[in-house]
Amino acid sequence: MGSLTYDSMVIEFEDRLLLHLQIVIVNKLRRRESFAMSWRDAAEVGDGRSTIWLDPSIPLYFKFSGSRVPAVDRDWVELLADSAGSSTGLVVVDEDGKPEVAGRCFGVAAAAPHLAPTVRG
Repeated sequence: MGSLTYDSMVIEFEDRLLLHLQIVIVNKLRRRESFAMSWRDAAEVGDGRSTIWLDPSIPLYFKFSGSRVPAVDRDWVELLADSAGSSTGLVVVDEDGKPEVAGRCFGVAAAAPHLAPTVRG
């Protein structure tokens, strides 16, 4: 299971899915395009949906758990890219277009606002 770190949030995805997301996300951000990305949450975190706003000015890090690069499915990349270019933004789906469930999601940004650390001055 790999992960996408965006600002202070870490979202886990299977390596093969993460590779396809990386291709689409990097292509959009390279063109300085901001967009939303949504995914289904795992049952242990409420089985809902989450969305983040991806912007070229915010640090992004892809971490893959395996050392081998998975094969790229161009049809899947096209499906994700079409979604990313729509008004709904990038919706994380599997190769058949069904919503894909993320693994754990953690970090300050993922916590409820009342649980976020307080800055003292």
